[in-house]
Amino acid sequence: MLIRGAATVQDEDGVVHPVERPVVAVCRCGKSSRLPWCDSTHKLIPRG
Repeated sequence: MLIRGAATVQDEDGVVHPVERPVVAVCRCGKSSRLPWCDSTHKLIPRG
């Protein structure tokens, strides 16, 4: 999911991550090795 204009992103554990770019991609599949940020791992997950 792309987020535009955010100053911070809070993850499910309540940790607040600063955002330094105008647009960031956050992980929705939960498989990223860089949570809460997307690393495109979702592209490798087989669809069922």
